[in-house]
Amino acid sequence: MVMGPPGAGKSTLARQLGAFFGLPVFHLDQVWWRPGWIEAPPDAFRADVERIAALPAWVIDGNFTATIVPRLCAADTLIYLDCPNWLSLLRVIRRTISGYGRIRPDMPAGCLERFELEFLRFVWAYNRTRRARNLALIESFTGRKIILTGRRDAQCFMDACRPLKG
Repeated sequence: MVMGPPGAGKSTLARQLGAFFGLPVFHLDQVWWRPGWIEAPPDAFRADVERIAALPAWVIDGNFTATIVPRLCAADTLIYLDCPNWLSLLRVIRRTISGYGRIRPDMPAGCLERFELEFLRFVWAYNRTRRARNLALIESFTGRKIILTGRRDAQCFMDACRPLKG
């Protein structure tokens, strides 16, 4: 599992891990959002997450803590990207500008990148409102816990994985 604030690099790291280990990658934003930025019905989203978590192997990126239990039960590793608010916000703004009007690889068809002030406020407040809860979830996780604090940490982590690939 890969978790962390918006803009922390969850999707990028998930894609790297999936490619490196030959695992399917699931972006929860692709499961949650329907074309035109319509939210999935909560029961359908929960069922989809449970189905994905029941697969024999995967990399899942995203938070969506209302559906975290099946992922925590099935995961062997939880990676948390602990990114400061200012950096998350900067990355989200850069991502929005560079991808405006296009679909990111971690988003479903019909969800074009857009500027949304409400989302920027969410990003800015993320650590203040959600970081402690997420770190407590990580602490309660019985599998391998990895907290990365930046791109350099993520690159060192990927480099350290090379011997594991065999």
